[in-house]
Amino acid sequence: MELKIPGIFRASAGRNKRSISRLVSLGHLLAIVVLLEKPIAAEEAKPQVRAAVINGMIMTGFWQALMERFTNETGIKVELAAAGERDILNAAFRKGGIDFLTMHSGDVTTNLVADGFAMNMRPWAKNELVIVGPSGDPAGIQGMKDGVAALKQIAAKSGKFVDFRDLGSREVFHTLLVKSELAPDPAWLLQDTAPHKREILNFAESRNAYAIVGSLPVRFGRMPRQNMIPMVQGDAIMRRPYNLMVANPKRFPKANVSGAEALAEFLLTEETQRFIATFGKGDRGDDPYFYPVDPDARSGK
Repeated sequence: MELKIPGIFRASAGRNKRSISRLVSLGHLLAIVVLLEKPIAAEEAKPQVRAAVINGMIMTGFWQALMERFTNETGIKVELAAAGERDILNAAFRKGGIDFLTMHSGDVTTNLVADGFAMNMRPWAKNELVIVGPSGDPAGIQGMKDGVAALKQIAAKSGKFVDFRDLGSREVFHTLLVKSELAPDPAWLLQDTAPHKREILNFAESRNAYAIVGSLPVRFGRMPRQNMIPMVQGDAIMRRPYNLMVANPKRFPKANVSGAEALAEFLLTEETQRFIATFGKGDRGDDPYFYPVDPDARSGK
């Protein structure tokens, strides 16, 4: 008996059944291969996020550790497109080609949103500044945890304090000055005339004076010093927030906004915030390199 199949497909029933069986088996195999390949293809299709990051996070290895966790969790890779101080990051972001940015809060950061380059700005971490002074400690402030009380004591004991011309240091100093209700008297307050920002500690030491600087440059030896040591640290008032933001697609249509938002949400999770609170502890000091922000701040309340 023959099957009524025209042309070259005409065959006996037995031969046709074997052919159909082979075709079905081959079809199953192809279906399995397609199913296996689909997740791999989807994973490869995820575009990477191009990030601009403040230099301190790179210097400490903090950012690298966070991105390893992020990629393991989401499969999204992050390219470091720019790193440096705020002015460098601001210029790089305005040129385009960057999806995500994090740096200290301030006018430069806010203007990126106000000028339409970025959106969804939120605080997600803080760094700490410390009062550093000569090893002789003429005002006797070593070990204090209260920056306002330390500043009052420096002024009361005829100590000297240098108004470091770094933006972050001046912001913190101004906060302490207002809270202390001290007058900026030249009898105790000295102007910073050091030839370079990195020379501030040597400059202050030459005048037997104190200064406010970032804790990380001191811990990592980025500021040359002889006998200048951290005196006052651990005061939450002396911490400054880092903001994150993503590229505005109206300005940058090719930006990977979804990937940047995924990264932002990852940094704001409770798990990541707990990681921030422990990273660096016991390495070059008892304190973490950075600090988490308040939950209400993260949620925008």
